[in-house]
Amino acid sequence: MSETGRLIAETGIRPSKSKGQNFLTDGRVADRHIGYADICPGDRVLEVGPGLGILTQRLVEIADDLTCIELDDVLAEYIGKTYGDRLKLIHGDAVKIPFPPFNRFVSNLPYSVSTPIIFKLLEYPFKKAVVMVQKEFAERMVADVGSPDYSRLTVNLFYKAECQILENVPRSRFNPQPKVDSCLVSIVPRPAPFTVKDEGTFFDVTRVCFDHRRKKIGTSLKGARMIDSSEDIPYADARIESLRPVEIGEIADAVWAKKSDKNSI
Repeated sequence: MSETGRLIAETGIRPSKSKGQNFLTDGRVADRHIGYADICPGDRVLEVGPGLGILTQRLVEIADDLTCIELDDVLAEYIGKTYGDRLKLIHGDAVKIPFPPFNRFVSNLPYSVSTPIIFKLLEYPFKKAVVMVQKEFAERMVADVGSPDYSRLTVNLFYKAECQILENVPRSRFNPQPKVDSCLVSIVPRPAPFTVKDEGTFFDVTRVCFDHRRKKIGTSLKGARMIDSSEDIPYADARIESLRPVEIGEIADAVWAKKSDKNSI
């Protein structure tokens, strides 16, 4: 019987499909997941969604400072009773509440919250994150320009960090078994590979254009009232899926310049 199978049998806790709960059952994968995180003495580790604790039981042995955020009432009670003061437990919604201070992030992310959690993660300073996500989501994280998987997520991650798929994890390693395989992915922050005049404008342009990825850039920006005219906007007749992040940066700089000129009048 797997670690997770034993815990389900002992506790009577059943994963909820409606909450997107798929518990990892392979301890070898959990060992590698923890190993990829490169946790060092003094690191402050954050785990979102510990579930039955297949990662948590390993983290408490090596992390000097571990915080877990768990939304599910039953699972939060189980983690709290099992590990006590060996970790800090926050019972709440990781999408909505502020993250506590951390520099390493380790998580098996439910698919339903993968997007908001990754975008939120990028707002914080940290050394390294290693996340388990569904394979299709992982492919969006590292997609090449022009790919159907190329997205706002791809561009934001590229701007903020080095992102790498570490290994595929078959769906058979989870209980209940999901419909698709998963991947372990590392995220390591680094300086942006290109500069922009205003990061907020860059992220806004990226969001607006990917929200309307089939439209021309100029049309999307005018529709969002970010510009009055596409004059002097580079790639105005292109579509966002064909542009590299640095080219999206050029668009954002032109939008920012127009806004600055307008405000100075």
